[in-house]
Amino acid sequence: MAKQKETQKLIANNKKAYHDYFIEESYEAGIALHGTEVKSMRQGKCSIKESFIRIENGEVYVYGMHVSPYEKGNIFNKDPLRVKKLLLHKYEINKLSGKVAEKGLTLVPLQVYFKEGKVKVEIGLARGKKLYDKRQDIARKDQRREAEKEFKVKNL
Repeated sequence: MAKQKETQKLIANNKKAYHDYFIEESYEAGIALHGTEVKSMRQGKCSIKESFIRIENGEVYVYGMHVSPYEKGNIFNKDPLRVKKLLLHKYEINKLSGKVAEKGLTLVPLQVYFKEGKVKVEIGLARGKKLYDKRQDIARKDQRREAEKEFKVKNL
């Protein structure tokens, strides 16, 4: 039996997380949503720029994830900034809570996407960057951009 190609449709990406943190590990988690939230996500109306993840009472929650209300949803729409539960296995939650207890590690959502019809969140175990690390990244990007520009000019 041939394995079907996995289809992923990106809904939201958190570029700021890669700028502010060193991502050490990443995990895939499901997310508990209500009906109109899923419809809104199908239209791509989701933002995870200012969101963060906490582990409370053995369960994982994402705070600050904004899912715009579905325009045809009327009374069934939920609060756009409500706390949403992430779905992970118990051993994964225990592993993550042990690592977050270490100094300087936190959980951040990296991207939200559809995978085989289900909404998934990629969460990253991250360590905060210092200001000089951010400057180095910016300088490296500028240097790469300049090199690409010179290469393009030379090859015309």
